[in-house]
Amino acid sequence: MTYQRPAYEIVTIAQDSHVLELRATLRAAVTLEARFGFPAMFRALEEGNFTIISDIILVSSRSGNQNAAAFLSSLSGRPLSNFIGPARMPLAELVSMLMPARAPNAKRVPASSKSIAWAEYYADLYERATGWLGWTPAEAWAATPTEIERAYSGHIAKLKAIHGSGEDEKQPAKAADPEQAARNVAEGLDPEFDRAGLRALKAKIAGGA
Repeated sequence: MTYQRPAYEIVTIAQDSHVLELRATLRAAVTLEARFGFPAMFRALEEGNFTIISDIILVSSRSGNQNAAAFLSSLSGRPLSNFIGPARMPLAELVSMLMPARAPNAKRVPASSKSIAWAEYYADLYERATGWLGWTPAEAWAATPTEIERAYSGHIAKLKAIHGSGEDEKQPAKAADPEQAARNVAEGLDPEFDRAGLRALKAKIAGGA
């Protein structure tokens, strides 16, 4: 079965009557990747590291830090396993959404292609959103990496339709092939979006490992 991201790249976590929506914005991606890196975030979810999990929640909360802090405070004095168990899956989906989804018509990138640092990639996304697409900084920070990628792709397609495909266009650096990314994860390096790895994590979580 093909993995489908939640609509608008939003996930929901809950504890009793407290419900919190989390969104994989560019701001959250830049902040969390710089603070922890993807391997550490996925490992934190697997191991139940509440410190890192709390930061993921605080940074990605749609309703701001105050509501997220109140949500986390509601967990005080309770067994954390009761929260972390059900929250692992939506939080794993959220972390995966900090990486762009492959476009349906995207060409396969050779495994030998050079990877770029996530900080450089996110900076390029911001430049495309505010420069090429004309979004405000607030709009760029609030969009997800996938939304910016797709909007930029549509913008380039429009330019090609109007001016022809021979126009000299800025082509951003391509991310590594997913198979190479999976090897990067195994070696503790930053991955590109790795569906197989996410499925494996889901299976491990579901199995109670």
